[in-house]
Amino acid sequence: MATAASAFDQQKRAMPWWIPLIEGIALIIVGVLLFTSPLDAILSLTRVLGLFWFLSGIFEIVSIFVDRSAWGWKLIGGIIGLLAGYYLFTAPAAGALILGFTLVVMLGVQALLLGIVHIVQALRGAGWAMGVIGIINIIFAVLLLGNVLLSMALLPWLFATFAIIGGIATIYMALRLRSA
Repeated sequence: MATAASAFDQQKRAMPWWIPLIEGIALIIVGVLLFTSPLDAILSLTRVLGLFWFLSGIFEIVSIFVDRSAWGWKLIGGIIGLLAGYYLFTAPAAGALILGFTLVVMLGVQALLLGIVHIVQALRGAGWAMGVIGIINIIFAVLLLGNVLLSMALLPWLFATFAIIGGIATIYMALRLRSA
């Protein structure tokens, strides 16, 4: 408890309270937009991600002239950022589909692997709860990977839910920072 309080005090000194307040409000707005107009919101967020990756690629390449260490990796990373950013910004619908498909498959594979690991841990004496978590993970993986298109279609509402909950939590933290 003492470490949590000291970490909160350090964070209080590190950033002004209004920054997480703005972040929380932005998250709630994004969440509401994802609920009310999921297609438009996803296309807009894909364009924003594309712009971010494009600018990131430029900065990565420019950083070669400041620091020449690992310049090859920086160049490759910069080129990938430029290409991916350009593609997402100019073709947001196709980019959103590719990103959604990739995310669903990655989450499904991760859930499957975690499920197997948890079941092995349960069999080695970690307890029956670990086995139950493993089975739930495997069921989740089967649901995701069994119908990737349906899972992709549900992503906007899942993201909306997490954005609204995260926004509320961030606003609460901002108000705690302000009053502390």
